[in-house]
Amino acid sequence: MAAPSCRRAALRGCAIGGGAAARWRRPLLPGGCGPRGAAGACRALAVEVGGRKMELSSGKLARFADGSAVVQLGDTAVMVTAVSKTKPSASQFMPLVVDYRQKAAAAGRIPTNYLRRELGSTDKEILTSRVIDRSIRPLFPAGYFYDTQILCNLLAVDGVNDPDILAINGASAALALSDIPWNGPIGAVRVGLVDGETIINPTRKQLSSSALNLVVAGAPQNQVVMLEATAENILQQDFCHAIKVGVKQTQHIIQGIQQLVKEQGVVKRTVQKLYVAPEEIVECANKLASNKIYAVFTDSGHDKISRDEAINKIRLETEEQLKEKFPEAEPYEIIEAFNVVSKDIFRNLVLNEYRRCDGRDLTSLRDIKCEVDMFKMLHGSALFQRGQTQVLCTVTFDSIESSVKSDVISTAVSGIKDKNFMLHYEFPPYATNEIGKVGGMNRRELGHGALAERALKPVIPEDFPFTIRVTSEVLESNGSSSMASACGGSLALMDAGVPVSSAVAGVAIGLITKCSLENGGIEDYRLLTDILGIEDYYGDMDFKMAGTNKGITALQVDLKLPGIPIKIVMEAIQQATAAKREILQIMNQTLAKPRPNRKESGPVVETIHVPLSKRLRFVGPGAYNLKKLQAQTGVTVSQLDEETYSVFAPTPIAMHEAREFIRDICKDDQEVNLEFGAVYTATITEIRDSGVMVKLYPNMTPVLLHNSQLDQRKIKHPSALGLEVGQEIQVKYFGRDPTDGRMRLSRKILQSPATTVLKTLTDKNSIVLGGTIPQSSTSSQ
Repeated sequence: MAAPSCRRAALRGCAIGGGAAARWRRPLLPGGCGPRGAAGACRALAVEVGGRKMELSSGKLARFADGSAVVQLGDTAVMVTAVSKTKPSASQFMPLVVDYRQKAAAAGRIPTNYLRRELGSTDKEILTSRVIDRSIRPLFPAGYFYDTQILCNLLAVDGVNDPDILAINGASAALALSDIPWNGPIGAVRVGLVDGETIINPTRKQLSSSALNLVVAGAPQNQVVMLEATAENILQQDFCHAIKVGVKQTQHIIQGIQQLVKEQGVVKRTVQKLYVAPEEIVECANKLASNKIYAVFTDSGHDKISRDEAINKIRLETEEQLKEKFPEAEPYEIIEAFNVVSKDIFRNLVLNEYRRCDGRDLTSLRDIKCEVDMFKMLHGSALFQRGQTQVLCTVTFDSIESSVKSDVISTAVSGIKDKNFMLHYEFPPYATNEIGKVGGMNRRELGHGALAERALKPVIPEDFPFTIRVTSEVLESNGSSSMASACGGSLALMDAGVPVSSAVAGVAIGLITKCSLENGGIEDYRLLTDILGIEDYYGDMDFKMAGTNKGITALQVDLKLPGIPIKIVMEAIQQATAAKREILQIMNQTLAKPRPNRKESGPVVETIHVPLSKRLRFVGPGAYNLKKLQAQTGVTVSQLDEETYSVFAPTPIAMHEAREFIRDICKDDQEVNLEFGAVYTATITEIRDSGVMVKLYPNMTPVLLHNSQLDQRKIKHPSALGLEVGQEIQVKYFGRDPTDGRMRLSRKILQSPATTVLKTLTDKNSIVLGGTIPQSSTSSQ
């Protein structure tokens, strides 16, 4: 039999190391801490991380939980609880649930929904829950199938420090201080890069100007457990330096948690059973099936479906034979015995023979094919095929108003604002030849889409006049569909004419390790480029990296081991960089740069200048004209400033219809720039009790000349002066009312002996389409 995997070797025991004590200690919560049942009193300490103190405490809040911890940085505080059942679950996997919830009260706000309370999980909450899960899951013992729940409760948010990092450290402290079997602790920090300088746990303001947003979860002895990063196309050496700095800083947090564990005297519970296959059943399965499994894994003629069918056939035959020889064995033990044998054979092929099941060497890519402009009516589209992973990406443009609107709680807690670029990832069941529920969104799809979105976001121009939505539909899946989404999304954006700064490609790197039976350390390892689904399943790492020819834009590292050395991470980055450049060369053969123009079927944006005096006529009472315009043509009108409107039309035809509509409602709405204090000839169009309606030129909208401005004498009706419809009178212009834009005219002032100059007017449009603001009009004497 082969040596056990690193996970089984390292997680054979769950003892918590003592570690070095933290250097600073002081109580975190005011008022002291009461007794915590049999566990003792409250304990607290402060650890210096990146020049600031992060405070850890336990024993005062939520004392019925198996483990509870409060982590505070600045005035942001997060409480995390851990509870695990003592009876095993029926699941054949680790049933771990992590829930991170944003609390409106913690940010001093009230939810704006109709119930005024927190409802379903937001994208931010789900993505943060995934980060915490990926950081702590690898350190549970192999075969620990007991329902475990981690709840992260925001106590206070100061709007400066992001609580997600505190939640990861709180989960680590809660598990380490509990009696739940867990091979921790871990520590987590965020690393920023501002003006070339690395910053640990940057504030929200610093993060807004940072070229890097890197979350590092580290284990003792400078091991890496989890990485997640978004980068503004930074260089590889800067990225690697940031990882090293982050891992070093996590050790301070780990030492602080170890000190709390030592002071509290934590004793881990003895579980009823760890669900691992007995050695005798594994040995029997190895004798029965090893040669058959080896033959399947060394036959490179198999594809995903045929290989799975061949292995499943061997599985059924072997399990029947094992049931006959071990009639008292539990079903899981039979199933797991076969899994252990097939996994060891697969891994030994890579470790000892440098062979992969599809015939490639360790650094080769699968065959890649790219197509663009799949359908003429789409704004942009691309089909990316890498081996048996196939992704169809489409690009859709819409108005800026279609951007993702962040709720006030997410903005207050996490600083998330509206965004006009989004990528949505869809994974239908037929992609893996399965049947399942269609619709809705699960955590996996959200996480994969967020990774591909982070990969593409840095190359999108900030001043692009449309909201961009990229949809990535996985049509076939056999490994790294999220990185295929990044590649296909990049091609689709260029096909749509988005002036991206550079093309983006992504690749997944896998890891196969051989570990020591004595200390669980890694004795040997192999890195695999462009892994298959089965290599991800049987491997120890899923390392996904995306970027341009110049640098890195996104990274996500998930491990099944309780930690790997930084050296392996650096080698994986180097191997991924070489593969990324090779993929970009293939993509450039299909489309090397963005198309110079957007497609004719794409949307159009124009601006309209509307003077304040004409705004009411343009908008209509109760925005009637704008609503009618949108209903009839499908365009969207939004106000940019006091006199400028933006008109978005989904097609050029719709924009043409909108122009005609606007001309119709404004065809008699014309004016010229009038000279203040000048005298003009006005024509009476209507007699009213309050005055007369007059026009200064033919296409002008009539304005009221009030009785008080008709004559120096006080009159109650214009008929007292013998005025009639059609009569021409002289009026003096005094500008417009600053509040409502109404024209101010007077006839009364002309009855004084002052000298006046009579002006005659020419017509000129006042509402201008196409973004040109009218120049000063001329008037002739």
